[in-house]
Amino acid sequence: MAIADPQIKPKPVIRQLDEAAINRIAAGEVLERPASAVKELVENAIDAGATRIEVAIADGGKTLIRVTDDGCGIAADDLPLAIARHATSKIDGSDLLNIHSFGFRGEALASLGAVGRLTITSRNADSEAARVAVSGGRIGSVTPAALNAGTVVELADIFFATPARLKFLRTDRAEGQAVTDVIKRLAMAEPFVTFILKDVSGGEPRLTFRADAETGDMFDALHGRLRSVLGKDFAENALAIDAQRDGFHLTGYAALPTYSRGAAIAQFLFVNGRPVRDKMLLGALRAAYMDVLSRDRRPVAALFVDCDPTLVDVNVHPAKTEVRFRDPGTVRGLIVSGLRHALAEAGHRASTTVAGATLGAMQTPAPAAPIYQMERPSFSARSMTFQAQAPAPMPGFAETPSARYEPPEAEGAHVSHQALPLGAARAQVHENYIIAQTETGVVIVDQHAAHERLVYEKLKAQMAENGVASQALLIPEIIELSDADCASLLAITDDLDTLGLSIEAFGGNAIAVRATPAILGEINAEALLKDILDELTDEGATTQLGTRIDAILSRVSCHGSIRSGRRMQADEMNALLREMEATPKSGQCNHGRPTYVELKLADIERLFGRT
Repeated sequence: MAIADPQIKPKPVIRQLDEAAINRIAAGEVLERPASAVKELVENAIDAGATRIEVAIADGGKTLIRVTDDGCGIAADDLPLAIARHATSKIDGSDLLNIHSFGFRGEALASLGAVGRLTITSRNADSEAARVAVSGGRIGSVTPAALNAGTVVELADIFFATPARLKFLRTDRAEGQAVTDVIKRLAMAEPFVTFILKDVSGGEPRLTFRADAETGDMFDALHGRLRSVLGKDFAENALAIDAQRDGFHLTGYAALPTYSRGAAIAQFLFVNGRPVRDKMLLGALRAAYMDVLSRDRRPVAALFVDCDPTLVDVNVHPAKTEVRFRDPGTVRGLIVSGLRHALAEAGHRASTTVAGATLGAMQTPAPAAPIYQMERPSFSARSMTFQAQAPAPMPGFAETPSARYEPPEAEGAHVSHQALPLGAARAQVHENYIIAQTETGVVIVDQHAAHERLVYEKLKAQMAENGVASQALLIPEIIELSDADCASLLAITDDLDTLGLSIEAFGGNAIAVRATPAILGEINAEALLKDILDELTDEGATTQLGTRIDAILSRVSCHGSIRSGRRMQADEMNALLREMEATPKSGQCNHGRPTYVELKLADIERLFGRT
């Protein structure tokens, strides 16, 4: 009996997959989880011109997703075509680089029908309402239905046709949160549309998120929408962004550096209104906050890049969350310069949440019984009370002026300073904190942190004016690299020259380093170039060298600033406050910490039960 050779394998046979298998494979690219289905359906509703979109989910979207809109609707005759693969009303297929809508691939509804039980009920202005159902890829017939206008898309039992995918889904709570995040991102992109999200698990609907349509111009509407989505604190501490360059327009809001997060969970980027996750854009956002945030903090922003659709390719990934710009350098430079300009324009501002945190730390538990306060006494009454309560002088000791209550200076002595944002210096405590009085409250300044930022900004201004001094190497350092790495570095030689790093081709795969920034002292040129190359590969641009120079300037400013423990005279303290008001970014030190805290008089009185 002949024994089959285990090394002999049957010849592979090429087969044409059936339509059901093709749709399920396509669905695997488009639909990762229930949130992906919600994203596709809501984007279709926006493209249909809807002004009100309501989403209902059950069990995190696993058992039910229902999207109701008041858009233009679908004609009864077009319903079978709407659920066919690669059928769309968004484009005609002639130009994939001129896309003005969210959807354009024509795969969403077909993919949903391939893996779940899909029902579409729709009515447009020219026909009666109709319904079509698709279950596991099997299309039913079109039947009459009752609907006033718009479209209702209902997806039940997602992934029932591909049960293996269900095992990869997370808990109902986690999937529901992912759906909420998707709705919030789309709500930020469309402030003039009402979004409603309900959880109908258990039968009783529960409102999860609601954002009513905003009114006014685009900036006012966006500010109102961001307030409802990201909260009041962000709206109060956000800076308006409006910048243009070479056909690209950057708008949105970015938070002050002192209003930051420990992770990049509140960074929202949009390209032509489409929510995207792009490494280059995120890198530009991080670079803009480079010298005002420490490495363990992340900025908070909602930024919108608008341009001609032909300047950006959105057909990069089936989920349409990645884009590719024709000129990424221009976009990156626009984001960095636009944000830095806005931060500089903010001057000495620090976020209001700093004061809130301070008051929270000072807050004492509320008393069990109410305490009734009298009206605030007059100055003469307070003066007499203090004198009456002052202890009698001990025998043998003369009463010194410092032991008595001294009336404050005559009104108007510091009125000019008190009217200024940081007020008039009144005292210095613990040889580090300046107490200033404003017309509406009290300002506490960290003298070392504040002066550190002032010195740092001066050093940067001097370097920008005079350039970065370079130190010529006695013997050029020759570094062997690959062809691609050499080309990448030689393409940015002019940029490196402005930062004091001089390189040139040395033949073959070698780069000659002829000068390095003098402020860095003795450095490992090869390690520096490799760090620059890593950043170029990862983000398409480099801030590595500039970051190192800024770090040196920051260190110099730290050692050259007013130290903690130094006593300051009143004129010195007031001069520091005035310089802070005139210096950009002085609301935070070089490490992103606040340089001052402002407490409103009403908040202070609340601490003492004077409300």
